Amino acid sequence: MATQTPTQETTEFGEVSRLKGIAFKYTSFAASIVGILALGVLLAYVFWDAFGLESAGTTWYLSYTVTLLVPLLAFFAYARTRPDVVAGAFELFSLTLGGVMLTVATVIVLSVIASPPVWFAYFLTVVGPAIGMYVYGQYNREATWVGLGILAAVVVGPVVGTLGLGTFSSLGAMLGAPGIYFLSLVLPGAGMAAFLAHDRLELSKRQSIGIGVGLPVLAIVGVPVVDMVPQIARSVWLIGLVMFGLPVGFTVVNTAQRRERWAAFAFPAIAILGFLLGEFVVGVVGATEPSPWLDWQYVTSGPSISNAAEAGLYPAIIGSVFLIVLVSVFTFVFGVGTAIYLEEYAPATGPLGTITRLVNVNISNLAGVPSVVYGLLGLGIFVNINAQLGPITYAGFGVGTVFTASLTLSLLILPIVVISAQEAIRSVPDSLRQASYGMGATRWQTIRNVVLPRSLPGILTGTILALGRAIGETAPLIMIGAATTKFSPPSGLFSKLTAMPMQIYAWAFQPSPDFRYGVVAAGVVTLLIVLLTMNSVAILVRNKYQQEAH
Repeated sequence: MATQTPTQETTEFGEVSRLKGIAFKYTSFAASIVGILALGVLLAYVFWDAFGLESAGTTWYLSYTVTLLVPLLAFFAYARTRPDVVAGAFELFSLTLGGVMLTVATVIVLSVIASPPVWFAYFLTVVGPAIGMYVYGQYNREATWVGLGILAAVVVGPVVGTLGLGTFSSLGAMLGAPGIYFLSLVLPGAGMAAFLAHDRLELSKRQSIGIGVGLPVLAIVGVPVVDMVPQIARSVWLIGLVMFGLPVGFTVVNTAQRRERWAAFAFPAIAILGFLLGEFVVGVVGATEPSPWLDWQYVTSGPSISNAAEAGLYPAIIGSVFLIVLVSVFTFVFGVGTAIYLEEYAPATGPLGTITRLVNVNISNLAGVPSVVYGLLGLGIFVNINAQLGPITYAGFGVGTVFTASLTLSLLILPIVVISAQEAIRSVPDSLRQASYGMGATRWQTIRNVVLPRSLPGILTGTILALGRAIGETAPLIMIGAATTKFSPPSGLFSKLTAMPMQIYAWAFQPSPDFRYGVVAAGVVTLLIVLLTMNSVAILVRNKYQQEAH
C-alpha cells in the first residue's frame, strides 16, 4: 500500500504557521513583561512617595535589607518549589490581614456608624434568627424550609427591627456596649468556632466543645488585662477577639495540622522578628529614618485643604468601608438571586422564554454602560423622583447619602455579578442535576446542595472583580452629590459621605506639591491596601470552595 507524503504546499503552510505561532508567543510574552514592569514602576513610585523613602539614610536601607529583605528572599527561594508551604504562607498572611481589616470594619460599622443599641435591635430581629436557621440547616439537611426562613428573616427582620427600634434599643442600653457585643458576637462566635473545629478541622466533639467554651471564657478573663491598656476599650477587645481571633486561629490550627505546611510559620516569624530587629539596629546605629505621609495620624485624622502635614483620610476610609459593605450585600443577594432565577427557574421556550432572552441580552449590554450613566440613573431614581405609592410618599434617599451611593454603585456592578454568576451556574453539568432529581431532591434542594457549592468559586470571582471596580469609582458618586471633602464620618444610612477616591481626587488639584505627591500617594496606597486585603480574603474563600467542589 502506497504511503502519502506531505506536499510542498502543506510543508510550507506548516512552516509559516509555526513561525506565526512562535512570533505570537514571544510578542505576547514581551507585551506581558512590559505591562508588568510598567505597573511595577508605577506602584513603586507611589509607594516611594507615600512612605517618604527618599528621606531615609543609606544605613536604614542596609539595616532592613539584612534583617528583613534577605531572610524573606531566602524563604521565598525555599518555598518556590514547595506549593504546600506557599499555600500555608498565603493563608497565614491573607487571613491575618483580613482579620485586621474585618476588625476595623466591624468597629467602624458597629461603634462609629451604628450605636451598640441599634446593632442589638437588628441582631435580635435579623442577624440572630438568620444565623440560627443557617446553623440548624447545617445539622439537619432535611429541613427544606431553612432557605425560605433565612430569606424571610432578611426581608421581614429589618421591618420588625425598625418598628421596635425604641424597645430593643432600650433593652440594649441596659446591657451596655460590652454586654451587647458579648451576647451578639462572642457567643455566636463560640458556636462558629466549635462548628469549624469539628466540621473543617475534623477535631473530636470534646475538643470542639472545649474550643467553643474557651472563647467566651477568654473574653471574660481578658477584660482585666485589657483594662490596663487605656488605648483598647472592652468593646474593641470583644470585637477583635471574634473578628480577628477566629480567622487567625483557624488558619494557624489548619496549618499546624499538616506537617508539610509547618515551614509556612517561618514567613510571619521572619516578617515580625525581622522588622523588630531592624527597628533595634536602626535605633542603635542612629540611622536616618523615612518621613512617611502614610502614618497613624493620616488614617485617624480628618482631611485638611491647607496643611498637608495635618491631612487625614479617616472620614473617607469610614465612608468607603461603609459603602463597600452595603454594596457587597446588595449585589451578592440580588445578583446571585437573579442569576439563579434566570438559569434555573425562568422558562426557555414560548413567549416567556423570549422575554428571558431579551432580559439576558439587556443585562449583557448594561455591563458595558459607562459609569457616569449609572450616576445619572441613581440621581434620577434615588434622589430626584417624587412619587406617591398609596399611603407612602417616596421622595428619594437624599443627596449624597450612604444609602443612595450604595444603591447607585450596586446598579453599576450588578450586571457584572449577574453575568459571572450565570456563567458559573451554567458550567455545572446537567448530569449532576439529574442525579439529584433521581435521588428525590426538589429543585431548591438541588440548587442549594449541588449547583451553588460547585458554582460558588465562579460567582465569587465575578463578585471580587465587580467590587474592585466599585471601590474605585468616582463618577457615580459625583453625579449623586457625594461630597469631595467631608470632615466627619457618616453616622447612618442617610447621612452624607465621602469616599477615598473622592478625597484623593480633591487633593490632586491642590497647588501644594506636598498634597499632589505625598498626601495623594498615601491615599492611593491606603485604597490599594483595602482593595487587596478584601480581594485576598475573597480569593482564599473562593479557593476553599473550589477545592471542596473538586
